[in-house]
Amino acid sequence: MQYQGVLTKMQTEIGNPIQYYLVFEDSFLSMNQLLNKEIEINCTGFQCLNCNKKKKIYRQGFCYDCFYSSPAVGDWIMRPELSTAHLGIADRDLAYEEKVQLQPHIVYLALSTEIKVGVTRKTQVPTRWIDQGATRAIAIVEVPNRYLAGITEVALKNHYTDKTNWRKMLQDTEIAFDLIAEKAKVESLLPTQVQEYFVTKSDDLFKLNYPVVNYPAKIASLNLDKTPTFSGKLVGIKGQYLIFEDGTVFNVRGSEGYVVDINI
Repeated sequence: MQYQGVLTKMQTEIGNPIQYYLVFEDSFLSMNQLLNKEIEINCTGFQCLNCNKKKKIYRQGFCYDCFYSSPAVGDWIMRPELSTAHLGIADRDLAYEEKVQLQPHIVYLALSTEIKVGVTRKTQVPTRWIDQGATRAIAIVEVPNRYLAGITEVALKNHYTDKTNWRKMLQDTEIAFDLIAEKAKVESLLPTQVQEYFVTKSDDLFKLNYPVVNYPAKIASLNLDKTPTFSGKLVGIKGQYLIFEDGTVFNVRGSEGYVVDINI
């Protein structure tokens, strides 16, 4: 059976294990049902997720022009401390930025291979943690805008990483940490402006289980630009990665905007 469409990040549903879906315009694939089955991926072109033109993807599913013009990929996305909508100051499009930035945000600690600090909109819990491949996560503060979340993350980056080591995450090299105990330590490290937003609940630890049959001993990353056709047996899904029996891993989110045929 063949499925065709433009890749976007896999949609997820909380469960034990987490459920993954590849969604196209006219069809979708339940990826969990494909574990231990052969899959062939063929890249046939590109389509920008913003303008829908069949243009080469530059970054994050956007063509070059859209990446440098769309408000959806402003610098404040990756660096929330640069948010200015709370001041009424536009970066690229104030109406869009107010919609995204002026809503509740969570600063959290997550565990994949080590403790990571991060920021997400409250509406993206627990999706954000799933996308990062975290096995545990806990909210630290809940603030009313993205800027406050950003300055909190900056303060805590002096004590925790803000990056996920994706290779170690995919090899299941997690080190045991007590996130509830870590959260208690964090309260005294918060900027003055956000101390009132500290999440006092201690029982809100998320535990996440992924559909992985086997973790790879060695990893080879699939790049559709270099290898437009690939086939292999799917043995796991974690974060936004498909894990194949031969150690090949495919970052679906990293290939957003690529047009593919998938043969099952």
